[in-house]
This record gives sequence, C-alpha cells and structure tokens, in this order.
Amino acid sequence: MDLSTTYLGMKLRSPLVPSASPLSEKIDTIKKMEDSGAAAVVLYSLFEEQLSIETLELDHHMTHGTNSFAEALTYFPEPDEFKLGPEEYLEHIQKAKATVDIPVIASLNGSTLGGWTDFAKMMAQAGADALELNIYSIPTDIEKSGAAVEDEYVQIVQAVKSNVSIPVAVKLSPFFSNMANMAKRLSEAGADGLVLFNRFYQPDIDLENLEVLPNVLLSTPQALRLPMRWIAILYGRVPASLAATSGIHKAEDVLKMLMAGADVTMMAAALFRNGVEYLEEVEQNLQEWMETNEYQSVEQMKGSMSQAKSADPSAFERAQYMRALTTYNLADARKTFWSAG
Repeated sequence: MDLSTTYLGMKLRSPLVPSASPLSEKIDTIKKMEDSGAAAVVLYSLFEEQLSIETLELDHHMTHGTNSFAEALTYFPEPDEFKLGPEEYLEHIQKAKATVDIPVIASLNGSTLGGWTDFAKMMAQAGADALELNIYSIPTDIEKSGAAVEDEYVQIVQAVKSNVSIPVAVKLSPFFSNMANMAKRLSEAGADGLVLFNRFYQPDIDLENLEVLPNVLLSTPQALRLPMRWIAILYGRVPASLAATSGIHKAEDVLKMLMAGADVTMMAAALFRNGVEYLEEVEQNLQEWMETNEYQSVEQMKGSMSQAKSADPSAFERAQYMRALTTYNLADARKTFWSAG
C-alpha cells in the first residue's frame, strides 16, 4: 500500500502531519511523532509580536541615557542592523533537524507587513525544510476595504518569499469575499502551498470578574466540512500544494480530505486527546480502508471527489445547497438534535 504523497515539493511517506501546536515544543515529543508515523512536523509558531517586542527592548536598553552625550549615539549601530529574534526557536529547529529524519516545517505567525518577516531567512538558515506562514488577522478598521486587507496578505507573502529559497505555505482563514481568487493571488505571489484553514480563537467574558478571557476550544470532526469544501473547489485550479487542517480526528477524515484533493492532512486536537502515538492507529485504519476498497495508493484517490471536472463550480455549489435544503425534513432535524445532545 503506497501512502506516499508530495507536499511543497517534498516527498512524504504518508499524508499524516502534526500541525503547529505546543506538542512540538519538546524534542522528545517530535521524535515520538516520527516514530508513530508522522510524515513531517510543523513546529509551534513564533509570533510577530515576540520579534517586535524584543527589538523594542534592545533598542531601549542600548539607547537609554545616550541623549546626555551626543557623541554616544554613534557608538551603537541601529537596531535593524542586529540579527534579532528568539534564539531559542532557531536552536529548536537545529535540534529537531539533528534528531529526526522527517521534514521540519517552521511556523511564523503574523498579521502586518513589517521587518518581522526577515526572520524567515534565519529559520531557513537554521535548517527548516519549509516554512508555514500563518497570517492571523482580524480587521477592525471600518475605513479599511476588503481589497486593502487582501493586498496586505499578498505583500506579506511576497516579503517572506524574497527572503527565503525554501518552500513557503500560507495558512489563512476562509473569510474573504472570493476565497478562490485569494488562493490564486497568493499562489501567484509565490506561495508554494495553502493550509486551509486557520481557526479563530474567540474570547469569552468572565461574568464574575468582568474580564475578557482567552478561550481555546479544540476542533471537532464537524469542523472539517469547510476546508474539505474549499479544497475540493481549488484542487487542480491552483498550482500550490493543498493542506487540510481543522476537524481531522480519524482515518475517515483523512480519506475525505484526500478525495477532496488535499496533499496532506494536519491534526492537533486528536493528538492532544489521544497522545501522539494515535498516529499509528490512524495510519493503520487508513491502510485497512484502502485495502478493503481496493485502492493501491494515496495518489490514486487524491482529488477523486473534487470539483476539478465541474465546468461551473459555483453552479455545483448552488445545486448542493438547494439539494440539502429541499431534502432536509423534521425527522432529520430531530435526529441531528438528539445525536448532538
């Protein structure tokens, strides 16, 4: 049974890849991932704010008091001349590469165009096989147009690609007026892959202490519908690799994503709940299903349920929408309600 697939130009032994999460903070756990069947690993994210804060702090300590002596200002180079950034992350990349044989994908998380994108070059120099650029932005400026938001995404990708030669995947949200066009633009800007989709972590309110609290809810299997839909639409229409993430908990979810057109499937919530060794069970169940249904390889099934052969994907989506609403009845509603409860 050939489970191999190609992602970002890299030949992987299977489509099973742990996504960016705290699970990759320890080298021992990354090794366990490899031993359990992970084809690659995406490291936890380094945030734009971490780099910005470090730059500001160094600038403050180096220039504090120098205004007392004008000539002292010339003693120090400008902050942008330093190779700044959390050295621990770069060391983590190096240690991971020295420990495992699978590809190590670094993760850089940001939302604005700025100097933090230069850190991508350091990640590549540290040995990262590829970079996942996680653009997490919630526009709140009511004067800012959707076109301006989209332009920022494209500019960030171009800035990162100008600094590295390793493959770059872009992890993004689905909240664009035309997701298909945005995928095309990012691909044209140099994105080697698209990771669909980012999950927005929405805060809650503590009514007793009257505080806004961060609230992290792990994904459920139902969350796979959105990335599966868009991967099925984009398969064969953009040259970028397609990675599915969010809602992937078992082998059946992996199979659905592959048939929609995904090159790899990424999971984290299932590994939090079951341990990284759970990858072995997912791979075994994947092989068993393929054998039962007479599939010889992942490539054979990839994109078999996509919309690549649909002349008008919009009409196809509209037809499925109408079919879902016209065939749904009260009995289905009650069944769904009680199964959810």
